[in-house]
Amino acid sequence: MELKRTLVRAAVSRPGVLLAVSPGATRQRLAVEAELARRGWACVGGPAEADLFVILGDREGEDEGEGGEGDWVAALWQGIPAPKARVWVTDPGRVADALDSGLADLVRGEHGNDHAPDAPDSHHEHHEHHEHQQNGDHPTPPSDHGGHDMHGGHHGHAGHDMGLVEGLPMADRADDRDGLRLDVLHVPLGPVLADWPAGLILRLTLQGDLVQEATVEPVTAPPSPHPPFWDEPWLRAVSGEHISRGDAARRLCAAHLDSLGRFFAVAGWDGMAARTHHVRDRALAGAAAAELTSLVRPLIRRAQRSRTLRWLTTGLGTLPAEQARQRGVTGPALLADGDAYNRMLVWLDAVGRSAADCDVTEALDPAEVVGPRGKLDTPVPPSRALLDSLPRLLEGTEFACARIIVASLDPDLDELTHVPAPGTVHSHG
Repeated sequence: MELKRTLVRAAVSRPGVLLAVSPGATRQRLAVEAELARRGWACVGGPAEADLFVILGDREGEDEGEGGEGDWVAALWQGIPAPKARVWVTDPGRVADALDSGLADLVRGEHGNDHAPDAPDSHHEHHEHHEHQQNGDHPTPPSDHGGHDMHGGHHGHAGHDMGLVEGLPMADRADDRDGLRLDVLHVPLGPVLADWPAGLILRLTLQGDLVQEATVEPVTAPPSPHPPFWDEPWLRAVSGEHISRGDAARRLCAAHLDSLGRFFAVAGWDGMAARTHHVRDRALAGAAAAELTSLVRPLIRRAQRSRTLRWLTTGLGTLPAEQARQRGVTGPALLADGDAYNRMLVWLDAVGRSAADCDVTEALDPAEVVGPRGKLDTPVPPSRALLDSLPRLLEGTEFACARIIVASLDPDLDELTHVPAPGTVHSHG
């Protein structure tokens, strides 16, 4: 028995961490990611690779029925092989305690044979992960990024009539665009994937390696009175609080660095993604404008000069400005007036400018209700318009490119769960 414990302790000294992030848990995700980076713990892409399951967000959704938060959390837990442990993070200030508790449970093997979908034992908070363990200087072409069903094998949940063989969906047949009979495969992506918008489920219909149809299905989450983390400075200014332009610029800089990190990661540039998220963490920690500027400049130059990244992302998810405007898209996606690569360039430019403004003490104008994803004084949240644009951008593209397109928009589903108090956001024409 002692030998077994010794072997288990050695095997899980740096556990593989699977993060499950609910909408509204951005603050927790950021705290967890920073702590995981400090410890050198790796985030994994699926249950089969995980040792420690970290769930982020409000526990109120854990008992929801099929399709709700409790359903996919339970399915993921059951899919993790023993030995395993889990923690639920709700307090960003206690992330280290939560991870220590999970590691201790893992070493003791307390949950190794527990497959019941009951509530996790720890009430601590966690942050979303990044599997950026490589230090390559160039992105590597994606093969089938995100090709895992993270529902624990519930491929037929959307009503598709298909069977399962060894947990994998069987293909149907349908006519392709040339009238040929080809296999049709229904593939769900999300809600738990590395570098994926929290709470997003994307259901794709594939023929060969082409996306024939795409459906967006956000996870059901309880409404929240708290403003979305990335939009918070502007919404607080509208409500009458004194918010400096520097504070808003710092949040904008960190938000775009967060999006860029996802973008680099799904493009296969893990080393660049890790460096980008390190700078994001420095921005959120209050680093001075001079330090941030010195950190973001080499990131911007490297990304702009990467021929491989440009080759991988040019032509993907083209969204002309006129179409974006018709769909209610605002912010970077509208300004980019182009493809995934153009949207990345807009983020890079905004990062450089906002990093330089992080120390400005002048008050933020409440009329400037424009967050990282777009205008916040409209009836429809900016991320809702981004989600509505996704199906047309994905249809006809290669499956391996789908995650790059999603990452280039990076919708924030926190905006969909926010229910502002009456009169807190006004239209300014």
